[in-house]
Amino acid sequence: MKTNKSLFILTLIAFLGFSNFAKGQPPRGPIVVSPKVNPDKTVTFSYLAPNATAVLLDGNQFGSANVPMTKGENGVWSITVGPVKPDIYPYGFKVDGVTVNDPANTYLFPNERFKGSLVEIPSDSPAIYALQNVPHGSITYEYYPSVEGSTGTVVVYTPAGYAKETAKKYPVYYLISGTTDTEETFWKVGKVNLMLDNMIAQGKAKPMIVVMPYGNPLARIAEQTGKDKPSDVMSRDGEDALKRMKLFETDLITNILPYVEKNYRVIANRDNRAIGGFSRGGGQTLRAAFNNVDKFAYVCSYASYISPAEMDKSFTNITANPAKTNKDFKLLWSGIGTEDFLYKGTTEWEAYLKDKKINVKTYAIPGGHTWMNVKQYLNETLPILFK
Repeated sequence: MKTNKSLFILTLIAFLGFSNFAKGQPPRGPIVVSPKVNPDKTVTFSYLAPNATAVLLDGNQFGSANVPMTKGENGVWSITVGPVKPDIYPYGFKVDGVTVNDPANTYLFPNERFKGSLVEIPSDSPAIYALQNVPHGSITYEYYPSVEGSTGTVVVYTPAGYAKETAKKYPVYYLISGTTDTEETFWKVGKVNLMLDNMIAQGKAKPMIVVMPYGNPLARIAEQTGKDKPSDVMSRDGEDALKRMKLFETDLITNILPYVEKNYRVIANRDNRAIGGFSRGGGQTLRAAFNNVDKFAYVCSYASYISPAEMDKSFTNITANPAKTNKDFKLLWSGIGTEDFLYKGTTEWEAYLKDKKINVKTYAIPGGHTWMNVKQYLNETLPILFK
């Protein structure tokens, strides 16, 4: 009798637990396939929300911003848009005014603030960032002692053959993501690993290690000490922004570089170090490079700049002796989209450098402040690093 009673109690507990678990699950219903890229490059997006009153597709970067979706009898909202130009795009849904990612899609955009999903529209011939049948490198997560007693993270790409060719050393590219992006974004959205796999296999780029740090150590410190993450800066080159950039620079020079050079087979001299970044990461790139000319010979700014006023105040070491600067930097590269909200500031900075007789290679293309453009910047710069 005791055994039967115990079994009844355990069964009841399990049932109640399952019931509570089920209440927290997504709505039951048909299996949703989303997104579905069609042969004509139109894309069908679907979202299961039987109780919602309005669902919108938020696909601004491929021209489908806040487009109403249609609800089917099965509770699945759907819409087909396009054709869409081949590339990788972020998107999401607005469900009764709440922005959400696509629960049917595991391909997510790594970011501190928004939680978008990603859709890839393949081109008729493989894009340079497409997964191709070539030797592939490896992606590794690393934890290292960071600023103010925190633990930092970097993502490291090592090229194909790194694990086998144990006597070979490589140049290293420190590549920093933009505002609110994470250490994963250049890998998962920028596809730098696949781009290098393809370029190295084709003989278009030198085999290199790529180190992708998290560009917001202040947020990591807050996270690990139980505090709220800091708000976004009010001005890109204001006092608070510059203090945060200096904190990142300190972390990069005093912690990340030594950690990488201790744990990876890198050629540890300035001629074999490059640094680059997008948006905030581009600003961090320029300040770290200009403050540490002895550390980096290749500098790539993707949609970023330093104002002429700050250059005159803080970086006369760069402008006072242009011949020395042009000798120090084997490459100083700046790329920007003509519709980018940083276009004016970037082109003014480029003109300032040219007026000071500083060699800067400039690159302007259509488009805005997007990761579609970043892949084009990578396509231009990866082949000319360490050459």
